[in-house]
Amino acid sequence: MPKISRKGTAMPHSPIRKLVPYAEKAVAAGKKIFHLNIGQPDIKTPQVALDAVSNHNLKTVAYSHSGGNESLRRKLAEYYGKHDIDVSYEDIIVTTGGSEALIFTMGSITDPGDEIIVPEPFYANYYSFSTQSTVTVVPVISTIDDDFALPPISEFEKHITHNTKAILICNPGNPTGYLYSKEEIQQLTELAIKYDLFLISDEVYREFVYDVDRKHYSILEEEALKEHAIVVDSVSKRYSMCGARIGCMVSKNKQVMDTAMKFAQARLSPPTFAQIASEAALDVDESYYTEVVAEYKLRRDTLIEGLKKIPNIKVSVPKGAFYCIVELPVQDSEKFAQWMLEDFSDNNETVMVAPADGFYSSLNAGKNQIRIAYVLNTENLKRATEILALALEAYLKL
Repeated sequence: MPKISRKGTAMPHSPIRKLVPYAEKAVAAGKKIFHLNIGQPDIKTPQVALDAVSNHNLKTVAYSHSGGNESLRRKLAEYYGKHDIDVSYEDIIVTTGGSEALIFTMGSITDPGDEIIVPEPFYANYYSFSTQSTVTVVPVISTIDDDFALPPISEFEKHITHNTKAILICNPGNPTGYLYSKEEIQQLTELAIKYDLFLISDEVYREFVYDVDRKHYSILEEEALKEHAIVVDSVSKRYSMCGARIGCMVSKNKQVMDTAMKFAQARLSPPTFAQIASEAALDVDESYYTEVVAEYKLRRDTLIEGLKKIPNIKVSVPKGAFYCIVELPVQDSEKFAQWMLEDFSDNNETVMVAPADGFYSSLNAGKNQIRIAYVLNTENLKRATEILALALEAYLKL
């Protein structure tokens, strides 16, 4: 029979979704599952965004500009301006989610066999996107012992070769929740300029910063990076609009953006109704962000408090986003996660988590870690951590 491609064979399964068949069987068996495995917020989408779609006056759902509606791009530029980021609407291409922005970026700046250096653990789909683009991800390991802070610059330099095209970071981080400091961004800036590399920053969680002494600092605030910086962004988490699939690619490098536009034209245009909703969402009052961030901070604190009561685990305290990495006293967290779905429950309730090894590309890294998404309300988080503690206690007795 005809064979599938080597590229298709190399595509990894999602560590977030690979256990779904076991979850479906658990639900069919009558179990209630607390989902800590996926970053799907339960926060309500701004009503103004929903109303904009309900009340539209379109007579034809036509193609938009390949770069996205100009009115949306202008509003995005205004949004960034409020965050000390000086960009024009012409520096922005609207994409079908942040995922497409990353695919456009890799397609625009790399050739097959090129390399991108990424601190790990990293968002699992970076590996998928790089596989699609036949690009090699070169990991630089960060550790739970310092909450996954930026590795020493010397470690990055060890991995730079003539094939290196870019460094990719997520700030704040998925799956770690780490927030890079201004000083760390400036270290990366100097490195990118020194070796003439692109610096790509996935900033979809920029709003979610929880400690008063910390502030999100964008690579676009570094004037020296004008030709090197590419930002990936999305409305998915900011406005709890994951299903809208609207993101954007932002760069002042005209050649990069002209190239990315060719990819945008090839897929014709981003979705019309989602653009309408996204443009309306940008009009929400600042109180919306304040309230949402306060809620996630409460959830973070609730989760960490519960986790710290569990013996023999190590917890990385996140500074942003809504994820944290937990190290367990088990050899294989995937087996443990599957066991919780198949063989464990407390009062017919169990928990679903994401095994963390799927967020690493280094062999056998993260095998005893899980990623938790604290997207449930505080009562459910308390119950979920209680179940996790009971499950771990029972598992270690097997």
